[in-house]
Amino acid sequence: MIINAAMGNPDEEDRWKQLRQRMADAQLLPRGIDDQRVLQAMRAVPRHLFVPPELQTDAYADTPLPIGSGQTISQPYIVARMTALLQLTAADSVLEIGTGSGYQAAVLAFLARRVFTVECIPDLAEAAAERLRTLEVKNVEVLPGDGGAGLPQHAPFAAILVSAAVPRVPHPLLTQLADGGRLVAPVGTRHHEWLQYWVKEGVHCKGERLTPVRFVPLTGEWGVED
Repeated sequence: MIINAAMGNPDEEDRWKQLRQRMADAQLLPRGIDDQRVLQAMRAVPRHLFVPPELQTDAYADTPLPIGSGQTISQPYIVARMTALLQLTAADSVLEIGTGSGYQAAVLAFLARRVFTVECIPDLAEAAAERLRTLEVKNVEVLPGDGGAGLPQHAPFAAILVSAAVPRVPHPLLTQLADGGRLVAPVGTRHHEWLQYWVKEGVHCKGERLTPVRFVPLTGEWGVED
């Protein structure tokens, strides 16, 4: 995958590169993110281009940021943690639910053969697709729709990442995992969510609860209820 991050003058781009390096060294490595391919992806993808211009100075802080339409871009540590859990290879086909600004999809695309990402808010989907085109990320397809239903026409997937909170893992997503496939998702109520990790073995899926998290809720049939 090519990421064409040369959007400004060389001095400015060098400064952003240094901030990404600092993000990896100070935020990710000390918290147990030691997968070198994931760290390489986090150092390569220009997070500042996936947030509103007025928030770019905060792009590499370890915090979520608003991206409009009531949505957020996850903090770098959570992006890296969820990505690392998927144990991606260069041959994998991946499904993401909740495109947002497209940042998580770009990180996944750095590691996998192909990424399909679903966004229910048309304006966000369109903006993310354009942003990824500008960066020459060619192995991501952004699709509008209800993410809880997945994309059965493109299944099975080696990995599925859900970027919005669900009250339970949507059954359609589990059925669309390949044998040995991995799924990571924030699961729970609006005020009590846990990151869960699932593996499919034959026709059975096994899940475990990892750590408390806080995500915007998934909408649609499989979304968090009020």
